[in-house]
Amino acid sequence: MLDLIVRNARLRVSGPLIDIGVRDGLFVGVQPRLPAEASETIDAAGCFVTPPFVESHVHLDTTLTAGEPRWNESGTLFEGIECWSERKALLTEEDVVRRATKAIEWQVSHGILHIRSHVDICDPKLTALRALIEVRRVMAPFVDIQLVAFPQDGILGFEGGAVLLEEALRLGADAVGGIPHYELTREDGVESLKIIFALAEKYGKLIDVHCDEIDDEQSRFVEVMSALALRTGMRDRVTASHTTAMHSYNGAYASKLLRFCAKSGINFVANPLVNIHLQGRFDTYPKRRGLTRVKEMAAMGINVSLGHDDILDPWYPMGTGSMLDVAHMAVHVAQMTGREEMRSVFHMVTDAGARTLHVQDSYGIEAGKPADLVILDALDELDALRRQSVARVVLSKGKVVARTTPAETTVFLQGTSHPIDYLR
Repeated sequence: MLDLIVRNARLRVSGPLIDIGVRDGLFVGVQPRLPAEASETIDAAGCFVTPPFVESHVHLDTTLTAGEPRWNESGTLFEGIECWSERKALLTEEDVVRRATKAIEWQVSHGILHIRSHVDICDPKLTALRALIEVRRVMAPFVDIQLVAFPQDGILGFEGGAVLLEEALRLGADAVGGIPHYELTREDGVESLKIIFALAEKYGKLIDVHCDEIDDEQSRFVEVMSALALRTGMRDRVTASHTTAMHSYNGAYASKLLRFCAKSGINFVANPLVNIHLQGRFDTYPKRRGLTRVKEMAAMGINVSLGHDDILDPWYPMGTGSMLDVAHMAVHVAQMTGREEMRSVFHMVTDAGARTLHVQDSYGIEAGKPADLVILDALDELDALRRQSVARVVLSKGKVVARTTPAETTVFLQGTSHPIDYLR
């Protein structure tokens, strides 16, 4: 007797419909017809079933603060930082818990069950970090949350930055963050990366750095990160987020750099919704896209995943928490509209994200792994991307944590009426 069976699920468009069995929160059978009974049965009705979406980069401490205390009217990264500095002075733990919890509920409803959130630690009280540690504890039965200790104002450029960063790790942050291009000098930026790697080794933490998030083609800290990842042996425990300056590098330098990055094994995270609107603000025409070289890195086998970065906050006044929204933008901005390229983009918000977060060993629809999955109102990955399909059912550790009923549209034309779908 199983706890639950998902029947008539589609794992690939040309494959047979399969059944998926769950017992004690784990997958126990994935096959065309599972000869078993269960306490609960869900009929996927031929819909596409995928492992849960992975949010590789978000800021849960800033989410839902757009317009508080004022709007970022210029739309620039730097005015966003100024707005957040003003809002940060008003933070309470209750405030952060309330907003972050709501944002997580949005994300779960869209099928996200793994979240890496950066949290600003340039605050002597570490208010946001303490709040998100509590949110992580409360949500642990349903959602895997990693917290990155992120010095928004710099490690060396903010008084006591290095001390606060280490205290954040002692309190329980999962990864060490940084922002080398925002330090006072290039030399400070390099030194900040050395501090980050030393702390990660000391406390056994992952690394995820806001790296070269600027249009300046002279911002080249990712080469330093890649070298440090190689020399320390940390390799795929290291992630470079944003790297938007890479969009402006000359071809010869970019070619050399990406070979070194592939050799080092580091991960990259792009945030297409935010990168496309924050970058290029100081250009006239033509305007740069500002997205890092996602297409080229994917072609080289470098692990690239995607994130929201921001949801309704001083840097991005939009967002609903859907990774299909993120992936849809990536398809366009990275010009990855080839059939296999689009599948690759879907991979960036699922399996590649699991690699970035280092949860790949417990991720996937296979016997013995946690029973986490999403039933999408779609036929396959490409259909899901095109229609940004809703998550009909979200399963976490074998329990239903969200359901969405797809909308139905009726057209009234030429004296007749009938429901329509958007399938070819």
